[in-house]
Amino acid sequence: MSRQHQFKLREENILAMAEQLLLESGDGDITLDSLADQLDLAKGTLYKHFSSKDELYLRIIIRYEEQLFDINRIDDCPSAGVSRMILQQLLNPQKAMLLNQIEERLAASVTGLNRLFAELYDIRRQRMKRLIDIASAYLQQQHSRMSTRDYLSSIWAMGQGGAGLLNSSFYQRYLGRRDTLRHALVLQMLELPSRYPSEEKVLADDDMHELVEQIDSETQAHRSMTY
Repeated sequence: MSRQHQFKLREENILAMAEQLLLESGDGDITLDSLADQLDLAKGTLYKHFSSKDELYLRIIIRYEEQLFDINRIDDCPSAGVSRMILQQLLNPQKAMLLNQIEERLAASVTGLNRLFAELYDIRRQRMKRLIDIASAYLQQQHSRMSTRDYLSSIWAMGQGGAGLLNSSFYQRYLGRRDTLRHALVLQMLELPSRYPSEEKVLADDDMHELVEQIDSETQAHRSMTY
């Protein structure tokens, strides 16, 4: 095994362990000492991979975004793609909510991570375009006059709200089973377009093209920002 391959393998192990410790911590923070102890590494070895704990956190978020993008790139029927969009937030609600909170904190308070933020947003824009394609294809398939923008917003709202509920100890104690709630939320989102029927067999999806153009126009703006 080459040194480069060993380095990448060790880096992946560090990211995986750091993510696990973050989820176990409950407060969105860990110490590099505890991470090094868990991996049986010298603390200085961590700094060969990450210049700071903030960089480590952002790399975990980028890794998660790449995983989501890979899932969304599965090329099958639009209804399966829509289901995966919702389940991404519902299958691991703690992780989805925690990483979102950490990202907001880093974006608001950390400087010197421009390159990594640019990398994160580039991957996210690619994933967004894929989600737009999936949502638009499903609306067309359902002959729905609902706009792509409204459908995506509904999916995200349902996914985020559902993640919050599934992550609630109150829900887990009193209200029901996680699997039945996930199933119900996915069905609601799949049925939503049928509530906006259109007599047109083929609909012009101008909203989809506007969304793509908006994402492209924001690319340059994000690259010029300082984080």
